[in-house]
Amino acid sequence: MKNFRKWHVRNWLPWFRRRLSLSRRNMIIGEVLRQRGVITDQQLEHALDVQKSKFTEQGRVMPIGTIIVSLGYAEEAAVVAAINDHYKISVTTLSDNIREHVKSLRGSFVERLPAPRMPIWLQLSITTMVLIVLTAVFLNFFILNRQQEQLYDKTLKIGLVSLNYFDSNARIPLLEDDLLQLNTLVRDATKVEGILYAVITNTNNMIKAHTDLTRIGTPLREFENVENVTKKGRTLYFNHTLPSGEYVLNISRPIMFKDKTLGRVHVGVSINFIKHLILKERIIISLITLSVVLAGLLLAVILGIYYSNPIQKLVLATTEISRGNYRHRVVLNRRDELGNLARAFNKMSEELWRNSLMQESFGKYVGNDVLEMIMADPQKQWLKGRRNDATILFADIRGFTFFSEQNEPEQVIDLLNEYFEIAAGVILDHGGYVDKFMGDAVLGVFGIPVFHSNHVERALQAALTIQEHLRKVAKRGNTLLTAVGIGIDTGVIVSGNIGSQDKMEYTVIGSSVNAASRLSGIAGPGETIISTHVYERLRHQISAEKLPARHIKGWTEPVETYKVLGLNRNA
Repeated sequence: MKNFRKWHVRNWLPWFRRRLSLSRRNMIIGEVLRQRGVITDQQLEHALDVQKSKFTEQGRVMPIGTIIVSLGYAEEAAVVAAINDHYKISVTTLSDNIREHVKSLRGSFVERLPAPRMPIWLQLSITTMVLIVLTAVFLNFFILNRQQEQLYDKTLKIGLVSLNYFDSNARIPLLEDDLLQLNTLVRDATKVEGILYAVITNTNNMIKAHTDLTRIGTPLREFENVENVTKKGRTLYFNHTLPSGEYVLNISRPIMFKDKTLGRVHVGVSINFIKHLILKERIIISLITLSVVLAGLLLAVILGIYYSNPIQKLVLATTEISRGNYRHRVVLNRRDELGNLARAFNKMSEELWRNSLMQESFGKYVGNDVLEMIMADPQKQWLKGRRNDATILFADIRGFTFFSEQNEPEQVIDLLNEYFEIAAGVILDHGGYVDKFMGDAVLGVFGIPVFHSNHVERALQAALTIQEHLRKVAKRGNTLLTAVGIGIDTGVIVSGNIGSQDKMEYTVIGSSVNAASRLSGIAGPGETIISTHVYERLRHQISAEKLPARHIKGWTEPVETYKVLGLNRNA
């Protein structure tokens, strides 16, 4: 049981760590490849470790599929096929945005929705409107309330002044019961803004003077809906409602003469008058606020359009750049930050255009596969030199020196270009890359930097295809193309960058390179000569004639070679 536990822990923990690693990194593609048998558990773990180190060193994550192909664990075609079959998508290479394809087809409804968009002019309009409305609210609820209090205090002071005036001047007329004099005192009270009435009564509560002459000589009625009763000294304050419904502050005080009460004076101050004034002010402020809001909205729309149009141009330019149109330019004659941004954008697109030209030109020298790997990871170790198992194809034209001496340079160049176009195209189509052109010779490499397990077979098929295409072209009059000899050898070579800081070249060196060159030299016109190493790898797939062993420069012992007659259709 103890041994079983040790075995269980030893085998279960790596599985758990792998699952945890997958969940943390969300490496669903790697798990798909493992489940479909494209890679093994150990290969997936190693690929994830490589990806983690790349993330740590470079600050970004290299796709797991690219890492698996670069490590030689699987061919790109197999990885792409597994991804397409599992996710029901259609991508052609690992450089496609697989994550976006999967998200667009299998993501949730919310994920597929476009991001919400609010134009700048609308944002400015809403912001302006909110600021103005907040300002208006502040004016209404703070400043106007304060103004209301000030108006109330002012009106109250006027009422007190009137009350003091009536109290001082009504004593003698009230003693003498001089109704004419008393009513003369209160006659003009209502002409004061905010004063509704003035009343003088005797000790029997009979009205001796009133702003309403019809009330003289009648008893003073009880005030209705009295509230907020306050007394300060001899002055009494309270609110009440008139029969007309108007809300009034009543101020009253007894009329005294030598400590004897002669009667009472009442002054009514309109509270509704103050509210009407404040309401009028509110209406004015509201109208001003509305005018400012409309003006602010109009200004915000104008400014929004003024600033959003250049941004739209920049968005369009970004779209064009993403499509590869690096010659697109943003025309903005402005002396502000947006103008500076447009000029910087144009400078960037110009640099991208120059880089694309350089990349396109560079790709013609190193091949698209090498170029993509260099662009994806310029500091990759395989560029710094490493040993690889690869196959070398070397082809040159028999009798080319004599031909070049007997013909015009223009004709020689045309012949070479046609020959190189055919040879390079076939090599690239079969998964190899053209290492270099040397005079009339072509050096093709299979198996690096992009690994293919069948690189020997690819090289041989490329050689036979080159000879076939050259024969077809030769029928149109260029008979020299039938004089191309090809040599092929396979083995361990060293690949990497060679040169100086000013001029670098990715190339291959090794005995297999030299052997392929020597085999090409002994191949006759239209022949393909292979080494024993190639023959042993493909003996069941090809039909070949063994040639007599011969001495080759650089080898001490005679070397056995084979002339390829064709593919074995029965293989």
